[in-house]
Amino acid sequence: MPPPPPSPCCVPSKQRFAQLDASIRSSAARPRATAGSLEDMIRLDAARFHMGSEAAEAFPADGEGPVRQVSLSAFYISKFAVADRQFAEFVRETAYRTEAERFGWSFVFRNHVPEPVRGPAMPGTPWWVRVDGADWAHPEGPDSSVLARPNHPVVHVSWNDALAYCAWAGYRLPTEAEWEYAARGGLDGKTYPWGDELTPGGRHMCNIWQGVFPDTDLGEDGFACVAPVDSFTPNGFGLFNAVGNTWEWCADYFDPLWHIQATSADPVGPPSGITRVTKGGSYLCHESYCRRYRSAARTGTPPDTSTGHIGFRVARDV
Repeated sequence: MPPPPPSPCCVPSKQRFAQLDASIRSSAARPRATAGSLEDMIRLDAARFHMGSEAAEAFPADGEGPVRQVSLSAFYISKFAVADRQFAEFVRETAYRTEAERFGWSFVFRNHVPEPVRGPAMPGTPWWVRVDGADWAHPEGPDSSVLARPNHPVVHVSWNDALAYCAWAGYRLPTEAEWEYAARGGLDGKTYPWGDELTPGGRHMCNIWQGVFPDTDLGEDGFACVAPVDSFTPNGFGLFNAVGNTWEWCADYFDPLWHIQATSADPVGPPSGITRVTKGGSYLCHESYCRRYRSAARTGTPPDTSTGHIGFRVARDV
């Protein structure tokens, strides 16, 4: 007698097969870049790692879990986030105007601008205020300048701006999987790039908020705003500021569920979407409301967004 047919719950649906097929095709068609300089780039060989988190501090709506094994081809990723001086060179050579410059304003953390300069606050997050004239070259408004901080990460750049820089420099944005693998620094399954303890031996390892958010930042880690790109100890792969300091754009569209049925080999996000993945948290992250300064943490951000706490680092194919 032949064995009984499998239970319907064990049979993958046609929709699941279709999503897996779309994921495989998207992975194969992902953009390649091989022209960028290898200066300050780290080569990471082909590897497998456990991506995601099921820890209590993970945000279910962000889709950090389930933890899954992912394999990646070899790639290069920059040690540092793109700095003001590098973005300035891009602008000088191309006359590129960022989206914030074209819009005429950007969002600035309210504590960093005097009250007369503050425009309307963002609904739901009143610590973000519109500041006319704020852009990558004037991070806190027209009276500020990046000239005195050439080694700080460029901010007030949208996903579209980051992509334009990459095209000029011969790079691409890292996929979310590449970013997370690189950020972990070889510590598979650990909470932070340096381990599971936030401040081992009382030592601050990244630039995040200490104090009462959003009113008082004690700056116990040495910074109450964005820190230079080479601050703190690099992780095991040599990446600086993989978490904290600034959020970093990734190439993928954001979706909280797509990865559950995605390919495990060089995965990328869905083929379309509304927001793009940002990773790493920023100097504004605090345990009282946002513990996204973890390697697995993720969130979706509209690609035209520019704020004083989002930057990017670049990747390159081997």
